[in-house]
Order: sequence, then C-alpha cells, then structure tokens
Amino acid sequence: MIEVRNVWKEYGDQVVLERLNLKIEQGEFCSMVGASGCGKSTFLRLLLGQERATRGEILLDGEPLPGEPDAHRGVVFQRYSVFDHLSVMRNVLLGLELPHAKFTGRLFGAHRRAAQDEAVSMLERVGLAAALDKYPHQLSGGMQQRLAIAQALVMKPRVLLLDEPFGALDPGIRKDMQDLLLKLWRETGLTIFMVTHDLKEGFALGSRVLVFDKVRVDPQAPGAYGARITYNIPLERNADSASAIHLAKAAVEGAARVDVLAA
Repeated sequence: MIEVRNVWKEYGDQVVLERLNLKIEQGEFCSMVGASGCGKSTFLRLLLGQERATRGEILLDGEPLPGEPDAHRGVVFQRYSVFDHLSVMRNVLLGLELPHAKFTGRLFGAHRRAAQDEAVSMLERVGLAAALDKYPHQLSGGMQQRLAIAQALVMKPRVLLLDEPFGALDPGIRKDMQDLLLKLWRETGLTIFMVTHDLKEGFALGSRVLVFDKVRVDPQAPGAYGARITYNIPLERNADSASAIHLAKAAVEGAARVDVLAA
C-alpha cells in the first residue's frame, strides 16, 4: 500500500532523515520508536503531506503521495486537536459537513440527519455517547483524545497518523486509550503509523515496530548525517512468536542503552 523509496529530508545543511526504504501493506499497525530528535515526527509529516521529501519518493498504491493532507490520511497529535468553541457533536459533524457545504458549513434536511447519525455512531464507538452536548473544556484529557480520534475516523481515512497521542495522559487512562485504539484498528482495518517514546507501548500495539536511529555521527558536524530505520520488526500476535518479540524488544532496548552511554 505504501512504499518509501530512498527518502531523505534535509533543512539546509541539517540532514534529518537519510536513505529510508520501506514497504507497508494495508492494515498494518506501525509503531515508530527511537530517541528524541531522530526524525520520527518528521517522517510522520512526510506521510501526512505537510512536508515534502528532499530526495526520494513516497508512493500510495503505486502513485506519488499527494503533496497536501487529504481525506485519505487522518491525524491525531499529542495535544488535543479539537475545536474548543464547538460541542462534541459539532466537532465530529463538522468534518462531514464541510466537504459538501464549503460556504455555509452546514447540511440541511435528510443530508444533515444522515451526517448526524454517522457522527453519533462514531462517538458511541469511542465511548462519548453521553457527552454529545458538552464542550472540550468540560472533558478529561482522555475524553478529549477520544474526540480527536473520532474526528479523524469519521472521515474514513485509509491511513491514520498518530504523533504521541497518549503522551500527555495518566497511566490508567493511557491503557484505556491503547485498548480503544487496538479495538478500532481491528474493526476498521486501518493502516496506522504511530510515533511513541514508550518501547513497551510500541511493542504492545504495533504489528510492526520501526526503530529510527542515527548510524553515522560526526562530532565535528552533528547535522551532516540523518537517522535511518535501523530495525524493521514484524510482530506476529500468537504464542509461538512471544519469544521472538521478547528478543527483538531486548535488542532494541540494548541498542538504546548503548546510544545513551555513547552520548
């Protein structure tokens, strides 16, 4: 579904990403882990279309990825990307109305009723059926992130991009959100890319773990080299693969400790 061919991303003399090559099938859940500043969020922005690769190309179904965000790609950030002045219902309904009513921002009659039913159904799926008329400031952090996920999913994207979506949540709420995300992934068959600094979370959620790291470092020119995908680990969710997952996780953790000591 998605193919990344020799992608580089540079900002002037600063090389952030280099030599990225990757093939992802539809329906995979890709956890992206690595040290801070190693280009994970930059790669997410390339997938979203917020930025363009300096070199190389990213293909979707064999065609160049559109250069701007579109309905095929939903995104959820760490900070709750919701509209504070709109109710929970209107936050989700807006995404259904705007594409068909760009000037008024509202549908009418049967079209509006159908959109409302669709919005309510999505909010029920994320556990917000009892909060339709509330405003974001009346919701907890976990509920606001549920709303942000509903906003993204109601557009029926093919790819969902998540940038540290649970990083600001308390541990208990974070576990609930992880369970919700897995449930929605299994129900929808979405292709997901999620940036996380939590290795445990990355291995618990992903069907594939992508580890970003710099393999070349020049102390005299710290911006001369970028990060690559140093581990590309497919995970099979069955008993026979438990030991393989454990060994892969141990290898990544060991590499991370070496990097810290070297720094």
